[in-house]
Amino acid sequence: MYKRYLDCNASDLMDLSRTDLLFSLRACEGRILVSETIVTVAPLLTSVTNAELAASQGADLLLLNLFDIENPKIAGMPADTPPEDVIRKLQHLTGRIIGVNLEAVDKGFSATHEELWMMRQGRFATAANARRLHEMGVGFIVLTGNPGNGISNEAIAESLQEIRAELGEDMVLIAGKMHSAGILPSGSQKLITPDDVEKFIQKGADIILLPAPGTVPGITLEYAQKLIDLAHQMGAMTMTAIGTSQEGADAETVRQIALMSKMAGTDLHHIGDTGYTGIAIPENIRTYSIAIRGVRHTYTRIARSVNR
Repeated sequence: MYKRYLDCNASDLMDLSRTDLLFSLRACEGRILVSETIVTVAPLLTSVTNAELAASQGADLLLLNLFDIENPKIAGMPADTPPEDVIRKLQHLTGRIIGVNLEAVDKGFSATHEELWMMRQGRFATAANARRLHEMGVGFIVLTGNPGNGISNEAIAESLQEIRAELGEDMVLIAGKMHSAGILPSGSQKLITPDDVEKFIQKGADIILLPAPGTVPGITLEYAQKLIDLAHQMGAMTMTAIGTSQEGADAETVRQIALMSKMAGTDLHHIGDTGYTGIAIPENIRTYSIAIRGVRHTYTRIARSVNR
């Protein structure tokens, strides 16, 4: 299907191949918004999933955080949804492609914590977990990490290679870091480097994830542009991310981040899941969408019926 994602109806998205999805995203020229939500916390609107709320504000792709493949639940879903059908049901309810985070924990990382983000076996970036997500209908997998979980770029590269070998051409893989995820850079080292970008692409990443300019120390517009240009030269796309709770900042800050990310040349724009906890401030999802593509495409995405 040679159609840009901006023009796709829900029926167009049901069975997109990896190749078609990548083409449809690339054809949008930096106007795709990815909204991340946490599936384990009470939804902001109680009886409606945070993912549905994000979709209502203009998000194109929905990324689920803390989704445990061994206990597949999404808070706010209809109570009679079978666990094995929860991803496909959410896609049906939202008319969006659904993605899931997996976390590549470094083998040498031993610290533990008892916070919301604490690791579970069903969230590790393993080939087996990726296979199960594919069988459940997930459209893309993001290899990254939550706070304090010990995610390293080396571990991401290893997991990428294993998952690409397992799934072949059947899954869009996104890889990188939004923040330190428990392993701080040393000295003047950047969170993600040109060497990391090259390695991730060589190991099978379709899209490189990097912090949006202004969200992580040292990630300037110029540095982000350097990484994005490199990824593009190697045939991959990029996704800039707000993973620093700035999805809960004032609207002007969100607009600045959005425009800097677009100036840097990114293909996809990610907005994080902790405006409070669980989802960006909903108005900021719409603010970001309007900043990168105006009201015409934003309201079209919002208004387009999932029955089309």
